[in-house]
Amino acid sequence: MKTSRRIEIGWPVLGVTVTADLDERNAVLADAVWDALPYRSLQGHALVAGHHLYHVAPVHDVLHLPAVHRVDRRTVPDGTLFCSRLQHLGIKYGELTEPMAATPIGRIAEGDLDALADAGRGVWESVYSSKKPVVAEVRRAGEPGGHRVPRLAAADPEVDALIGDVHAETERIWLDPPQELVDLHDGRITSRAGTHGTVLTTLLFVNGETRPLGYSAYSGLVRAAHEGLPMEPLRRMAHGLIAVPTEFLAYCGLEKLGGFTERLLDGLDRLDRRQDFAAVMAHMALYVNCLGGWNLHLFPWSLGDHLRQAEAAS
Repeated sequence: MKTSRRIEIGWPVLGVTVTADLDERNAVLADAVWDALPYRSLQGHALVAGHHLYHVAPVHDVLHLPAVHRVDRRTVPDGTLFCSRLQHLGIKYGELTEPMAATPIGRIAEGDLDALADAGRGVWESVYSSKKPVVAEVRRAGEPGGHRVPRLAAADPEVDALIGDVHAETERIWLDPPQELVDLHDGRITSRAGTHGTVLTTLLFVNGETRPLGYSAYSGLVRAAHEGLPMEPLRRMAHGLIAVPTEFLAYCGLEKLGGFTERLLDGLDRLDRRQDFAAVMAHMALYVNCLGGWNLHLFPWSLGDHLRQAEAAS
């Protein structure tokens, strides 16, 4: 059995750093995270499930690596560290209500749980109301921090060029909000999407399309390629899963996503190597998941502060 590998997760703007030990419950996922360190990422907070932190990890392999040990997130100790096929590194820091099966890879040190809770409160304030981004820094304990988004390669020159452009854009927006989303949230919508001049309606639908496009469509295509699905069904699945939602998102203002997707779909018929298919879909997944993370951060959640759960009947 491998010796425990210690990592540090810090939120410099909050003045909080915690340590965690990766374990062997889902060893291949822990290995993928360990090998990707160090990195930085926009820190998010669960908006439905409860006291849970998560951020997009720049680790392509977690989209398809197998998980052998699953738990109900509600039942495990605070400080449990998870890695998911949604490309998230997550940390439970208090009560959770969602009965979701999750894949643990480690645990925050017992002595750091109070600091973790402080970080949770600070991140919630960031996501829900202040909109001041909080960046997470993840590194091997005792080693310098840093950041990079790994780039995959394709043998086909046009596919590789597309990967290069998507990779460059992902790096550009990884820690800085995409101008397209900033414009959208500020009501600058060239297409005038939003009936009777509304903006919130458009924001709601953009959020509703972006998350499944990254979490399910692109991630599912990566998994299908790694599981050996033949190329012709892969190509048909790609057209069916990504064309329509991307057309809508481009209309709403995400024109770079629309351009990348048009290039991808135009070249699919000639794409005959499963490795190239998996590589370009992995980069699109990471790019869309990055867009989704920023959209969740920018969304004006506090507009609904007057909508609160009813008290349970006595």
